[in-house]
Formats: sequence, structure tokens, C-alpha cells
Amino acid sequence: MADWALPRHLSRKVNCGRLVTQSPRVMDGLNCPRDHLSYRWWNLFGCDHLALTEWARAFKAVSPGMLPPLGILFALLVGFIAVEVWSNFDKAKAAIATEAGALRAVVLLARSFPPEQKTRIYALVNRDIEVAVNEEWPEMAHQRATLSPLPTALIRALHDGLALKPTDDSERTAQPELVRALHAALDARRQRIVISESAVGAVKWVGILIQGLCTLLAIAMVHNDNRRACAMTLMLFATGIALSVLLIAAYSRPFMGENSVRPKLLKQVMVYETTFAK
Repeated sequence: MADWALPRHLSRKVNCGRLVTQSPRVMDGLNCPRDHLSYRWWNLFGCDHLALTEWARAFKAVSPGMLPPLGILFALLVGFIAVEVWSNFDKAKAAIATEAGALRAVVLLARSFPPEQKTRIYALVNRDIEVAVNEEWPEMAHQRATLSPLPTALIRALHDGLALKPTDDSERTAQPELVRALHAALDARRQRIVISESAVGAVKWVGILIQGLCTLLAIAMVHNDNRRACAMTLMLFATGIALSVLLIAAYSRPFMGENSVRPKLLKQVMVYETTFAK
């Protein structure tokens, strides 16, 4: 027959697989033997079954020109969220580096003061780092850290620095620098705690997934008459969606996961007994 078609009153009684394999038009479009098993059960996104119904005309009316806007919109959503995520990750690393640098400056400036005061400042710096590593870091990883607990060790060190009575020019020069470094350490601590609360919201995740699903459905409708092209295109785009979601999820929490920011720099600032003796 020039125009093969199934009577409407028999469409519900005939197996869909037999329709595909017995239709010259469908099989010629697939370029494959009619008895090939994979084409009998071809049900990619349901478009092959719908192509045998009244939806076939609707699918053919879908313009391929709608794919680029959908893909661009998905790319913009991913790009905006990725920029925010990686920006927070970079800010977390910068806050740790600033805090470690400020504490290191405190350790170096403390050498300008008498041994008793120097030893006390060293002990307070060590105590602050131990609290940050053992208590604050696990809380930041689970987004439970808040600014309510005060950094007692740093506050004591700041009070001691303000109470110092310089006796020579070196101590007079070192005292304001010591206080300034302690203020910088306190500010960096506040920044890393605030950044630890950042995360990708549920609305953003839903937006990415829905936009990706809409794009996949559009691809399936546009390529519904070519199974292989449809499968390859869907696989490529689905891989891109999975990779995008994986990267965003891996860096969405700066202090959690294998790629998280770790307190290595703070541990390097700790003062040990050999340094106390100098």
C-alpha cells in the first residue's frame, strides 16, 4: 500500500511490536530487518509508541529550532549556579589562608615580648587552632556551625595584647601589629563560618532537573523517527546533565566531601615545644 495505516477501530487490538515490524514505512525509516527484536520493543521515552498514534503529527510539527534555546537555557542555569558554588569554595579557601596568615603573624610578633607573655600567646593560639580543627570543622561540614560560640582563646589573646605594657621600641612597634593580626584572625573565622552555611537550595536543584528533563523530552520528540540518532543524542545530553550535577554537588558544601577545604594551613601554624623554648 502506498500509504500504510491501521484502521482506528483496530488500533487498540494489535500489538505495538507487530505494528512496528509489519509497517513498511516505519521499517524503511529505521533501515533494519523487520524481524529485528530490538525494534519490536523500541520504547525510547515512549516516542516510538506515540509515533503510531495521533501524536505522530504533533511530534513532526515540533521544530528542531527549539532545541538550541532549551540547551542554552539549561547551560545558563548550570553556569549561574556553578559560578556561585565555586565562588563560595574560593572564598572558603581564602578565609582559611587569611586566618592562618593572621595567626602566623601573631606567633612571629609574640617573639618581641618577654618569655612569659610570649608563651601565653603561643598557648592561646594553639588552643584556638585545636578548637577550630576538632570542634568547629565537623560542625561546619554538617552546616551546624554558628557565630554564637565565642572564640575564647583569641579573645583572651586580644585582651592580653591590649594589656601589654611595652618597655622598648620593638615592643611598642609589635603591640599594635599584634592586635591588628588578632582582629584579622577573628574576622577570617567569622567569614569561614558564614561560608560554611552556604549550599545549593532545593529550588535551584529542581530548576536544573526540570530544565534538563524538558530538553531531553524535546530531543526525543524531534528525533522520534530515527531511533539511533535519538538514543545517541539523549545519551550525550544526559551525560552532560549528570556531569554538571555531579560537579555542582561536589563543591556545593566547601567543608564537606573529598574536595572540601581542610585545616592544613591552620595546623601548620601551631607552635610546638621546640618553638616555645626559642
